[in-house]
Amino acid sequence: MTAAARLAALDALPAEDLCNHAETALAALVDVMNQETTLLRAGHMREAGRLTPDKTRLAQDYVTLARAVQRQNQRLAAEAPAALERLRAGHESLATQMAENLRVLATAKTVTEDVLTDVARLVGQQDRAKTYGTGGQVAADPAAAARGLTVNRAL
Repeated sequence: MTAAARLAALDALPAEDLCNHAETALAALVDVMNQETTLLRAGHMREAGRLTPDKTRLAQDYVTLARAVQRQNQRLAAEAPAALERLRAGHESLATQMAENLRVLATAKTVTEDVLTDVARLVGQQDRAKTYGTGGQVAADPAAAARGLTVNRAL
């Protein structure tokens, strides 16, 4: 089935069915984002990362359905106003969950960067020579502090 045929099939769904499909996709997306947020708060980064494919798929499904709802908004408002209102309320909960999820992701990224920076600094200190230079002080090479470690900032 082509993309145009899939879009036409969505647009042809009865109003209640289209809203229900969108509401189901929305609830699943909010649920997986909540799971990810909970895992990140608990420091379970790998487990949270395993949710990414599901979150991506659910987000794509929801966006496709949300666009169909937008295209059919007038028809849905006339034929299924209560279902459309439930969907709007659900969309607001998605926005709230997304904001919380992004906040927790930003915190996890900052904590990870801080830990890696501290480790790099400590590793560099251990590798430092423990001899005195010509000025009577231990020579320090700040450029060697992070030798051998890199930080991937693309979390």
